[in-house]
Amino acid sequence: MHMKRMKSLRATLLVLMLGCFGASVGLAADLTLASAKQQGLVGEQHDGYLGVVDGGSSAAQRLVVSVNAKRRAEYERIAKANSISVADVESLAGQKALQKTAAGHYVKTQGQSWRKK
Repeated sequence: MHMKRMKSLRATLLVLMLGCFGASVGLAADLTLASAKQQGLVGEQHDGYLGVVDGGSSAAQRLVVSVNAKRRAEYERIAKANSISVADVESLAGQKALQKTAAGHYVKTQGQSWRKK
C-alpha cells in the first residue's frame, strides 16, 4: 500500500472512529454503544468489529449486529475509494479501535479471549 494512500486511509478511519462508531446507537431497549461498553456487554475486536462479551444479552447482540453491518458497509466504501482490500481496512480499523478503547472496557486481540483494557 502506498504511503500517501495509507495516510488518507488512516485519516478517514480516525474520522469514522470519532464519529459514527463512537456515537450512541439506540435500540428498543435503549442500549447504546457507550452504555453497552461501559457495562462490559460488548467490546472492540482486532478485526475492526464489535463483539459480544461472554454471551451478552439479546439487546447487546442486536446492537453488535447493527453496528457491525454499518462498519462493514463503511469499510467496503473506504476500500473501494482507496483501491485496497476490505481486509486491510478491517485490520487498520481494528488496530485503531483497540488503541482508542477506554481503560476498563473490553478488548479482544487476535487469538486471545476478552480482557479489560
